[in-house]
Amino acid sequence: MVCEFSANCIPSSSSMTQTVSVGGAEQKEGSISCTTFNILAPIYKRLDQQEQNQCLRESDFRAFWMGRNRAILDWLLYESSSNIICLQEFWVGNEEIVRMYQERLGDAGYVSFKLARTNNRGDGLLTAIHKNYLSVLSYRELLFNDFGDRVAQLFHVQSVIPSLQNQKGNIPQEILIVNTHLLFPHDSSLSLVRLRQVYRILQFVESYQRENKLKSVPIILCGDWNGSKRGHVYKFIRSQGYVSSYDTAHNYTDSDADAHKWVSHRNHRGNICGVDFIWLCNPNKLLKPLRTSWAEAVFGIIKYLLRKTSLAEGDAFAFLKGENHGDFITYSAFCEALRQVNLIGLPFGLSFQETKDLWAQADRNGDGIVDYEEFKQKIWNPTWSEEPEEHLETDIKNPKQGTDEKAFGFKVKNAVFFPREVEQGMWPENYSLSDHASLTVVLSPACLPCSRVQ
Repeated sequence: MVCEFSANCIPSSSSMTQTVSVGGAEQKEGSISCTTFNILAPIYKRLDQQEQNQCLRESDFRAFWMGRNRAILDWLLYESSSNIICLQEFWVGNEEIVRMYQERLGDAGYVSFKLARTNNRGDGLLTAIHKNYLSVLSYRELLFNDFGDRVAQLFHVQSVIPSLQNQKGNIPQEILIVNTHLLFPHDSSLSLVRLRQVYRILQFVESYQRENKLKSVPIILCGDWNGSKRGHVYKFIRSQGYVSSYDTAHNYTDSDADAHKWVSHRNHRGNICGVDFIWLCNPNKLLKPLRTSWAEAVFGIIKYLLRKTSLAEGDAFAFLKGENHGDFITYSAFCEALRQVNLIGLPFGLSFQETKDLWAQADRNGDGIVDYEEFKQKIWNPTWSEEPEEHLETDIKNPKQGTDEKAFGFKVKNAVFFPREVEQGMWPENYSLSDHASLTVVLSPACLPCSRVQ
């Protein structure tokens, strides 16, 4: 059975009114708003809901994809009205769609940037920034050229409106914004690929900050992260000082009890999950080195894979040391164990240098072996998975000793999903704009004590 697109599928203005205030009324107070939305490229949208004909896609029917994308633009421009719009699965391969978005967004005051995925995948990213609120100082593109042909966009923007000016004077405040779409976790073997994609994004941001001597700027990461709050990617991003703006606005924690309070996606398998995030990192966060967080995240994957085979702590240590009769792990045995759990030796596995760096993190005293204590502290109990919430949420009331330096940042004022049913963990059957919900966040400027380690 083919599901036809009709006007009945488009949300009415009355049903969206409660979301309008997020991007509209509160704007007068000097806040900025941001929307992230995976709009489901027509080349991927199946029209046969019974899956009897997998080849029948929306892209074959102009009336369907044109009507749905017009409705998406209506929603973005007249209901969400965000200063920053980050779209994923934008159909960059269709000139008519590209022209329609660029013209309508341009007429509404936005400057837009599109980026296709590598290897002619057909879809990609589109980011639009409203010129009345933010000006784009620099735009960079990140091509992963990896297993998933994923890409990311980096924007360096500064405020235009006076309410976002620096507390010290008339120096415009600056912000870094990223839009991306991570690989879908088809199976657990792709956990490392997804983790590496995030690692490269954070390296890219860090490199840009060093290159441009940006010490105290807030960073906003937007997109479809294709992973839940219980996954390795989520924990890795959290370990680098980022907070989920939606969870912050609704006082949700990283606990298992709060892991499924909301959803944002119904995937092709029919499962509903929360995968769309707008991350915020203020410049007052106390951060550990990025390489350390990366190593801890990979050790977390190793522990997951070993526990998946029912290996307890002692058995896992024995597995890693292999045939070595001493009470320690050698580098060669470590590599062989990683090969057996498919973390090296595959096209998307750990590289030689990554493996060496990982070993250097595990061998804390540099004696060339990893003893049982090092194994427990660095591999079996990686710090990032055990950190209490207080460590990740550095108290902004306690800056560095002996300094009163201030930094510009944001506080999460509000955050909502549309359709609103997903905030209760439900997926409405009458929603057809996409297989993702849109997330809109309002951030208000704040002057924070600067305690971030650079």
